[in-house]
Amino acid sequence: MDSDEADLARRRSNMVDLQIAARGVLSANVLEAMRKVPREAFLPHEMREFAYDDAPLPIAEGQTISQPYIVALMTEALGLEGNERVLEIGTGSGYAAAVLSRIAGEVYTVERVGQLAEKAATVLADLGYANVHVNHADGTMGWNRGAPYDAIVVTAGGPEVPEALKNQLRIGGRLVVPVGDDPRLQELVRVTRLSENEYKTEELLDVRFVPLVGEAGWTQAEAEAGAPRKARAPETEDAKLAKAIARESEPFGSIDNADLEPLLKRIGDARVVLLGEATHGTSEFYRMRERISRTLIEKKGFSFIAIEGDWPDAARIDHYVRHAEYPPSEWTAFARFPVWMWRNREVRTFVDWLRAHNAAVEPARRVAFHGLDLYSLYNSIRSVLAYLDEVDPATAEVARRRYGCLTPWQTDPATYGHAALTGTYRTCEKEVVHMLSDLLEKRRAYAESDGERFLDAVQNARLVANAERYYRIMYYGSRASWNLRDTHMFETLKALLGFHGAGSKAIVWAHNSHVGDASATEMSARGETNIGELCRREFGSAVYSIGFGTNSGTVAAASNWEAPMEIKKVHPALPQSYERLCHETGSERFFLKLRAPIATDIAQGLSKPRLERAIGVIYRPETELQSHYFEATLPRQFDEYVWFDKTRAVTPFETEELEDMPDTYPFGL
Repeated sequence: MDSDEADLARRRSNMVDLQIAARGVLSANVLEAMRKVPREAFLPHEMREFAYDDAPLPIAEGQTISQPYIVALMTEALGLEGNERVLEIGTGSGYAAAVLSRIAGEVYTVERVGQLAEKAATVLADLGYANVHVNHADGTMGWNRGAPYDAIVVTAGGPEVPEALKNQLRIGGRLVVPVGDDPRLQELVRVTRLSENEYKTEELLDVRFVPLVGEAGWTQAEAEAGAPRKARAPETEDAKLAKAIARESEPFGSIDNADLEPLLKRIGDARVVLLGEATHGTSEFYRMRERISRTLIEKKGFSFIAIEGDWPDAARIDHYVRHAEYPPSEWTAFARFPVWMWRNREVRTFVDWLRAHNAAVEPARRVAFHGLDLYSLYNSIRSVLAYLDEVDPATAEVARRRYGCLTPWQTDPATYGHAALTGTYRTCEKEVVHMLSDLLEKRRAYAESDGERFLDAVQNARLVANAERYYRIMYYGSRASWNLRDTHMFETLKALLGFHGAGSKAIVWAHNSHVGDASATEMSARGETNIGELCRREFGSAVYSIGFGTNSGTVAAASNWEAPMEIKKVHPALPQSYERLCHETGSERFFLKLRAPIATDIAQGLSKPRLERAIGVIYRPETELQSHYFEATLPRQFDEYVWFDKTRAVTPFETEELEDMPDTYPFGL
């Protein structure tokens, strides 16, 4: 073995350890197959140096070779034990077929593109994979030659599961296929044939595959019209658009000296102003959000701040900023994971300002600080995870991965790749729910005895019911959990507006994924809604939504749920993204008006869907595209966009900063 081969073998081994086994692929057969098959042999010569990168790679005819993790995950989902007869639809380069051949007895693979089929057959034969049979045909119709099959895997996304493939599956066999009514976005499902006419379908994870073209798939025209762009728009067009944005935007030198008067005029008489953030740990987002909020309070008389945070913890801050005369609650505000999200110097600066502002205002007109989120969301998560750690550690780890994706487009396959809960969890579900109910009822009892802080018992009863339902849904991986959470936050916002009176006005602090209109993003294709969309329906033009973005810098985030906070480097924005477009303006900071009327060239250029980045409390730069990007139409998503080209992480409290604080201070030790 020469030095190049040795290096490739070493990198292949590292790939299996770090990209595949570390993400939860456990099958010894799959791991061994991934260690044996040389991925570089299936790539164009100029791409071979990237063979073991954690990403899909281009091959001929505008197709791709799948990310190694996805190949391993889909192979494991087939449940192969050895000697099975397997059908693969979408041969591509032949790499996945080679992996399957290391486990299965016979592999039949179908490719619709003649050039790819011929090339793959040659490479597979040259490498000695004699049990792989390649066919140039319409894969949506399967291949009767080897039917019935023990397993079928499809490496392209279709609008539905082709009937021909289901019919060629033996009883007891498994079919893994990406399915979705949008060529750009699919759900990976596993179909098990139970009898002649009965099938069981399991959802595995959200994925993005090239369209499945054929008689039982997409037409070529549909694929070309709806599939993700194979290359960014011509550079000259994007360059023109970037120049137009630079021309129409309002640059500013610093947060403190930014001229907010034009923004205030655009906000006008809006009753609800939604202030977003592209991450949960960027200083500039927090500080500009605070600057805008102060101005809205001072010049437009806004009544309260409502944050994407737990109700009782925010109430602890509300007690402090409104100089409440009754005793404060016993708990400290936001003392559990992710503590840096609200316990940081940037938020403290605003909280102290708000307390000072309210000191000069009569009690009835003091600006309040409320939480919108499900009752004790993070404390409840912590309690339930602690219980699962004792009775079902495997499910505890699944739950941690799920809680790491509280934003809807954090679609890293590693998070949902092993979504099926263990049998042990199903036997202890009643105990988990009962324990959670007890926890929530104790907090409810406290709330009912303290109506000044928690409005009324009806609101708290709603919190208890919604929280219990939220956790129950969340464990089983349903997207309904997202809708329940955002609908609850929206209903809480409406209740607060009602409580504070007919003339009250609200400022909401939440992630872009909550405040931007979901109908303008790929969330809509998944049947998801959010606060921004619900506010738009309820209040129309009386709501003003402001999104934030950045290109690079640092961010405070964790690698996994309940993992320690890290200061992570934010990768520069990807091509074909709104962030890259803003970066190419050459302007470091600006406001961009998006609500009509806007310049025609900007309206047309920005209205073509592009990628947009979202980083929550979890940041996984190693899977940047899959974990943190989604498609959106910016002018429909927000009324305004605030850009910071380079940003830095928030500054969490140091312990010594909180020593000797008075009992009324909300951020205790």
